[in-house]
Amino acid sequence: MGRFKNAWQHFFTISHHKVLVCQHCFKVGLYRQGIMHDLSKYSLTEFRVGVNYYQGDRSPNTAERSDLGYSTAWLHHKGRNRHHYEYWIDMKGNRDATLEGKPMPTRYVVEMFCDRMAASKVYQGSAYTYASSLEYLRLEQSAKGELLMHPDTKALLERMLTWLAEDGEEIALRRVRNEIVKPRHREPNTPKF
Repeated sequence: MGRFKNAWQHFFTISHHKVLVCQHCFKVGLYRQGIMHDLSKYSLTEFRVGVNYYQGDRSPNTAERSDLGYSTAWLHHKGRNRHHYEYWIDMKGNRDATLEGKPMPTRYVVEMFCDRMAASKVYQGSAYTYASSLEYLRLEQSAKGELLMHPDTKALLERMLTWLAEDGEEIALRRVRNEIVKPRHREPNTPKF
């Protein structure tokens, strides 16, 4: 009975998260990304870990990582979902084996913003504030040192998270739509994103 309960609760958690991201993406004009967001979480590779390590207040991937030293679900997930900056980590292009963050297309940075906001809401519940996602990014940076995120990607993400922290969700999402997403669709010489 415990595994069935975990399966149901995990399904509810990831579906709740997906619905929130979808709503946020729709508000900023990224309809396809809202619909397609995190579909790999329903795959056997990721879902099984979610059931086995379900806790409700943090990612099962974190629990699996504590147990094994790595997370099979996270390795699967980050390699299939372009809204994670880890997807964009590669070696430098000058035959240097050093890893670096590559610039992310704008639409994936915006989806990452929506994803982080939704994850904070789901995992923090009533403790969530508009500053939660920005605080988590800062905590992530202090825990890991410098993130392997391209500086342009990091600057754009921080700008959106700051809007959220300072102005609230409604205004932040409107600004993202009007100042980041819409201009990318209007300018004829803007690179595809």
